Order: sequence, then C-alpha cells, then structure tokens
Amino acid sequence: MSEQLNEFSATAITENQLVPWPRVAAVAAMVSFSLPTFITGLEVSQGLSAIDAVWALVWGSVIILIIGAVMGAIGANSRMSSYLLVRVAFGDLGASLVNIAFAISLLGWFGININLFAGAVSRLALEVWGQNLPTIGLAIFASICMTITTIVGFKAINLLATLLVPVLAFVTFLLARSAFETHTLDEIMAVEKTATLTIGDGISAIVGAIIIGAIILPDITRFVRHWSGAVYAAIIAYMIVQLVVMAAASLAGSVSGKTDILDIMLDLNLGLGAFAIVIAGSWVLNSLNPYTTVLSIKATFPGLSSRWLAIGLGAVGVIAALLNILDSFVTFLFYLSVIFIPVAGVIIIDWALIRPAAYTIDTLENNRPINVPGFIAWAIGAMFAVLASEMLLPTLTGIAAMDAVILAGIVYTILAWRNRIEVSS
Repeated sequence: MSEQLNEFSATAITENQLVPWPRVAAVAAMVSFSLPTFITGLEVSQGLSAIDAVWALVWGSVIILIIGAVMGAIGANSRMSSYLLVRVAFGDLGASLVNIAFAISLLGWFGININLFAGAVSRLALEVWGQNLPTIGLAIFASICMTITTIVGFKAINLLATLLVPVLAFVTFLLARSAFETHTLDEIMAVEKTATLTIGDGISAIVGAIIIGAIILPDITRFVRHWSGAVYAAIIAYMIVQLVVMAAASLAGSVSGKTDILDIMLDLNLGLGAFAIVIAGSWVLNSLNPYTTVLSIKATFPGLSSRWLAIGLGAVGVIAALLNILDSFVTFLFYLSVIFIPVAGVIIIDWALIRPAAYTIDTLENNRPINVPGFIAWAIGAMFAVLASEMLLPTLTGIAAMDAVILAGIVYTILAWRNRIEVSS
C-alpha cells in the first residue's frame, strides 16, 4: 500500500502507470461537481444581474481553463507532480517553503470541507428522513473514509470519480431543468436584482474558489499519455462541468430567490440529489486534498512514511474541524491561497521561456538550492495579490489573482532572461 500512496511523489510517472485521459478528466470533473462549486455559482448569481452573472461565469471559467490547461500540460509532459515542478522552478530550499505553504492550505481546506460535509449531511438527514445524526460522528466517519481513499491512491480516487460522475451529472440536469418548469429563459434573465457585486468581483470569486485546483492539476494530469489529454481534461472540468454546475445553481437560485443551495434543492424535492452532491462531491474533493498534501510533504521530505503521513494528516484535519477552530482559520487560508497563486506565473514562464529543457526528473539529481529570481518574482506577485485583495492597490484586470500571476511572470521574465540560453543549453 505504501507503494500505492507514494504515487511517485519523488519520481516521475512510469509508462505502465499511464491511463487514458478521460479517466483523469473524470477526477477533475468530480471536483467541479462539489458543493463549493454550486455555492460559488449561487453566490455570484445572487450578487449580479442575470447577464452580468453569465459574463462572470464564462470569463471566470476561461481564466481557470487557461491556467489549468497550461499547468496540466506541463505535468503531462514532465510526468511530475506540481510539487516536483515547484522544486525545479524554485530550487530545493525554495520549494520546501512553497510546498509547506501548499500543505498547510490543503490540509486546512480538508478540515473545512469535513465541517461543511458533516453539517450538510446532518441537516439533510433531518429534513429528508427525520433522523438526527450527530455532526461529530459524521465528521469522524467521513474523515476515515476519505483518508482510506487517499491511502489507496489515485486509482481509488479515479474509480470513485468514474462511477459517480454520471450520477452527479444527472442531479445537476434535474436542478437546471427544475428552473425551466416554472419560468422561461427570458423570464429568468429578466429577474430584477440589486447588484452587490461588479463583474470583476464575480470573476474574482470564481477564480479564487477554483484556481488552487488548476495550479495543482499536474498531480493528476501527469498520469495522461500525452499533453493534449491534460488540455482536454481541463476543458471538460472547467469549461463544461464547472460552467454547467455554476449555471445550474444560478438558474435555480434566480427562480427560487433563496441563497442556500440546500434550501433550493430541498424545495425542489431533490433531497436525495443533495445527498449525492454533498457525499459524492465531498468524498472525491476531500480525498484529493490529503492526497496532494502527502505529495507536497513527500516531495520535500521523501523519507517520511506515506501511509502514516496520510493517517496523521486526516486526524489533524478532523480534529481541527471538531474543535471549530476553522472559522478563524478561513481568513488565514484565503490569504495563504492568494500568496501562492503567483507560483503558477513563475513555473509557466520558467517552463515556456527560460528553462524548458530543465523540466525533467533528472534535473532534481543536481538541483540548485534556490532560484533567487523566481523567489523575487513570487514575493512581488504575492505582495501585490494581498494588497489588491485589500483594495490598497488597483488591479489591471479587475481580478487580483490574475494580476498576481501575470505580474510574477513578467517580473521573472525580466530577472531571468539573461540566463535563458545559458541555463537551457
């Protein structure tokens, strides 16, 4: 089992581990079917007029697609996880800091999703069946199931996703269809709402909720046979499934006037569908969180046991959820996520322009300790992202996360360009 969970955390994927790209796309799509995606689509639609919400959903998905497709293609080409890519881009010492930040963030989101899962299932059980299930027991049980899935590794996550995607696609279809049973599309688009967001705010909400998954997409696209499969997986996950899921939530929310996705589904007699989305979507999403956390820690500390690391991370996540310390942790996680978003800008530029030949597993045998230009670019991008998020600096695109990625890429290009031929040769 430890060989399974190791999942080539310190090495490249071998030929016999490759799978057809639709199987990888199923995993990426399952993340888009998760409860947070429905909630994001609903929140954006509630804060914008119908036409502005459409633009926000489309452009937010396009941005995520671009970043996810490029990062996924890099992972497919190199056969390395996102954390090994960080080692190539930032050096061994630099990668330790970045990967620890990744691990803390992903572990925190594991605990938050456990909390969300337990509360939602407890409420649905009471509403649908009149059963009062304790949230503590649900949280512990969910954590155990998700940790076991993590321990088995990508094959278990992939099998789970492949089986559940059709179910969740059907539930999403029912949710969207329910909106058209009482209203036409023209009527839905004509619903008057007081705008509390700008289109830029809506796009930022979508990008902020999904972009971390796009940055770490190499963790699963490294299993595809060709880089084009990674692009196809990104298209299906971000421009089809994610867009449809958020649109379905938006349509149902516009018709019902309610702001809680579970309230909406219960009103539409989709209680069992709500169970499917909460349980299935959360299971795959929260199996991926500790899975990628293990990859990040193993990439930095390869001597640790993968099995016990996964068990320990699962225990820490559920304890944090049970102690209810995650409410105050959410703000910290938000800023942590914003801070490492510019990592994508450095990796993409390093791979595309500065050192394309360096993105092989052989580079890690004599890897540099730290890439100073990369760290400077990351620091500038991260500082800008934080200040822009606090509205202390204006944004060029209206989306702080995108500005940070672009800024980090530009700064890194300027600082590293003179070494391009020397390093790439």
